Amino acid sequence: MSHVDAKTQQELNSKEQRYSAVKQQLATKIDSERIITDEAQRLAYGTDASFYRLTPQIVLRLKNLDEVVFAIQCCKEHNVPFTFRAAGTSLSGQAISDSVLIALTDDWRGHTIINDGAQIKLQPGVIGADANKYLLPFQRKIGPDPASINTCKIGGIAANNASGMCCGTAQNSYRTVESMTLVFADGSILDTGSQQSIESFKQTNPSLIEGLKTLAQETQANNELANKIAHKYRLKNTTGYALNALVDYSDPIEVLEHLMIGSEGTLGFIAEITYNTVVEHAFKASTLLVFSNIEEASQAVTTLSNTPVAAVEMMDGRALRSVADKPGMPSFIQQLDLEATALLIEVHASDKITLDAHTTTVMASLSDYTIIESVPFTLDPTTVATLWGIRKGMFPAVGAVREVGTTVIIEDVAFPVENLAAGVRDLQQLFDKYQYDEAIIFGHALEGNLHFVFTQGFDSQSEIERYGGFMDDVADLVAVKYQGSLKAEHGTGRNMAPYVELEWGHEGYALMQRIKTLFDPQGLLNPGVIINDNPHSHIENLKPMPAADDIVDRCIECGFCEPVCPSRTLTLSPRQRIVLFRELQRRRANGESTQASELEKVFEYQGLDTCAATGLCADRCPVGINTGELVKKLRAPMYEKFRPIAKWTADHFSATTTIARFGLKSGHVASNLLGAQRVANIAKGMRSITKDTTPTWLAETPDGSHFDLEKALDNTTAASSIHRKVVYLPSCASRNMQTQPAAKDQRSLGEVTMSLISKAGFELITPKKLSDQCCGMPYDSKGMVDLAKQKSLQLEDALWEASEHGTYPILMDTSPCAKRSIEQFTKPMTIVEPVKFTHDYLLETLSLAPIDETVMLHVTCSSRRMGLEQSMLNLAKACASDVVLPEHIQCCGWAGDKGFTTPELNEAAVAPLKQQVPSGCTRGFSNSITCEIGLSHHSGIPYQSILYLVDEVAQAK
Repeated sequence: MSHVDAKTQQELNSKEQRYSAVKQQLATKIDSERIITDEAQRLAYGTDASFYRLTPQIVLRLKNLDEVVFAIQCCKEHNVPFTFRAAGTSLSGQAISDSVLIALTDDWRGHTIINDGAQIKLQPGVIGADANKYLLPFQRKIGPDPASINTCKIGGIAANNASGMCCGTAQNSYRTVESMTLVFADGSILDTGSQQSIESFKQTNPSLIEGLKTLAQETQANNELANKIAHKYRLKNTTGYALNALVDYSDPIEVLEHLMIGSEGTLGFIAEITYNTVVEHAFKASTLLVFSNIEEASQAVTTLSNTPVAAVEMMDGRALRSVADKPGMPSFIQQLDLEATALLIEVHASDKITLDAHTTTVMASLSDYTIIESVPFTLDPTTVATLWGIRKGMFPAVGAVREVGTTVIIEDVAFPVENLAAGVRDLQQLFDKYQYDEAIIFGHALEGNLHFVFTQGFDSQSEIERYGGFMDDVADLVAVKYQGSLKAEHGTGRNMAPYVELEWGHEGYALMQRIKTLFDPQGLLNPGVIINDNPHSHIENLKPMPAADDIVDRCIECGFCEPVCPSRTLTLSPRQRIVLFRELQRRRANGESTQASELEKVFEYQGLDTCAATGLCADRCPVGINTGELVKKLRAPMYEKFRPIAKWTADHFSATTTIARFGLKSGHVASNLLGAQRVANIAKGMRSITKDTTPTWLAETPDGSHFDLEKALDNTTAASSIHRKVVYLPSCASRNMQTQPAAKDQRSLGEVTMSLISKAGFELITPKKLSDQCCGMPYDSKGMVDLAKQKSLQLEDALWEASEHGTYPILMDTSPCAKRSIEQFTKPMTIVEPVKFTHDYLLETLSLAPIDETVMLHVTCSSRRMGLEQSMLNLAKACASDVVLPEHIQCCGWAGDKGFTTPELNEAAVAPLKQQVPSGCTRGFSNSITCEIGLSHHSGIPYQSILYLVDEVAQAK
């Protein structure tokens, strides 16, 4: 072995020893399940929204400040680098690591409203949109408004100085921060909102304080550098550290506080931040104006900058063409040539009169311009949503048409506004030079901030060199020719680190190096980000995007799906499922059979067994990917051995449900004789013996139904005066389950529905052979598409006949069955679940006398996907004085029968539920009988269908 090889091996051995030592030390205070070293999970957690890939050696999921301090001190002691991660929506590679990746559990969601909403204190795990939700009653919001606000977290928003469409440079984190709690490289803590903490920190960290004083004094005395800094921050700028802190402030604590904004986890950890909030105006209007070319549109932007506009979004001709064929787009977009440029303008006000005055002022200012097409200013929510859909649809539009194996890259620059048109022209020439024919440009025109989106493959050296050459030219164009910002709001990351010195010059870059050394002398905090002496770091460690399956090949791993996934804290999120599935396919394609087999075993549980397949991820995905569809497709071979049994149940569904009903009744007999806990323990023991293939038993599991709907209808004579009819299809679950033992109302759901429909003056009809009917969902969730379709077609025919060819509405008493039937049926029938049925058909003949009671409400994932969340909440509020809709639960994770077979999924999905049940609240409501079992079990109060609540308070008018 050569001397070099021996030295390299020695370094590797030392590195492994350090990781082993730090892991052992971490395990003394941190739960082992939150110290992740499994290869597959490290790969899954290590991925962010950027096009870079590093796999951490250790992933930590920390739940409090003490654990963060301890982890930092452990890493420091063993000289192990570490990186902080919030939501992982970062685009520039600042949230990945090949060392220790520190992520946060859901325990970091704390918030405090201060001074009637004038300020808000937030922990780093709070999602940006949630912060605004807390502030909405005060008509306030946080200043930053990034496009990823429904997913990104406060920690990332502050660490990247994220901005957005309306934020500009006046309302970003730098300008609106009031105070922060920070943890530094040595584990020391500073609360900049506490004078006591400040004095203590000054005593224990004198070198840092003196160093910051010196840097501020030197920078302010250097007129040339100070003027350059002032120029750079006239624009949006997140390239490098916030050097404006050294010019704007002299007090070292204020300098420190503002240097932390945009530092991307390279200087310390933001454990809490207090923002000064901004007004959330009640009235907003939007208009779309199209100009013949970029020059005239840019001149209009300059004019608009002197009017009361809140946002001006620019879209070039290629961008407009990318969405021209999308549903709902104005027809004139298809007729525009590539020279056309559009401005999407929004104005805000606190009242209608002021809003009208603003819109008049804006349009008057443009009277000398030729506007070739337009959609006039409007407040109409549908039209406004369509207009902003144009802008928001551009990024996914490029992603949807990219070749398999490529990724979508969105770059982020800012030109001085006076150079905006010239900058756009030069960028377009670079697209042509490097053959990025699909590239589009759009952005926040008031600040000269432009995003350009293109597709790029990294599977060959020539493609890597093409991207490298393009970025060299872009950097020279933006930073040198126009003295603009290479990163306006997406952060420096690894992507732009090689160009920081080009933009800032030797003196500015040297100042940033001194800042980094002052805060992090060992260089352990997020190394390679912002400060990086490798000129090729932006074209190394590139993420592979191998072909995997048509369903998910368009995924760009942005992570927008993650907040709504019920399994994200148990095993994997949709993004992580796709990451592992891609890696599995890559190994198979490369003939790595052993490695593929190992990953396949892991993926079966983490990727397939624990996916609820709700499809909520598709609603959040920019390109509409439903990871659940992939999961159901992959489950099909796993369940193939059960096909004969499944086929028999489909063909003999009435007998199957009879058996199920008998099983439920037997379980309750056993519970009565032996006690519910003993039966639960027996079931648990059986699951251990059968390796979790038998179902669990919960005390909340309903008895088998004692109610026969068809017999009850036979004994009911409809009044001759009744002319309104409804077809009622109770789900197979509600036909066979009674109600939960602890529920206040022990009637079956069928009895309650009959009672309510009767009050409203409807005649109730059921389809023939009711006990044979099923929507097909139990088969669909197992990937048995043919059996699911068989049952769906059978049901469709039965309901078509019962409804007299769609004459009468059809009520399905559980939302999942209604949603699936709406999607699968081809005949024109009106299918509704309980909430929509009540709203559309019952309330006109019923009066509601709300009870003086606090009740819980769960909106099922199927109801959310049907757009019924607000309707369900409104109905509940009409029936009870106080309704609690718990946070952070988008799906209960019961997922058909998984609550019985994979109960840990349900437990993880509703983990935040019990602590949100108010004292004195004794019951909850939803609209899926199986979901209600798990909700009851984990909340401690019984849940029933919302129809129980409506029937309780309803009387005929």
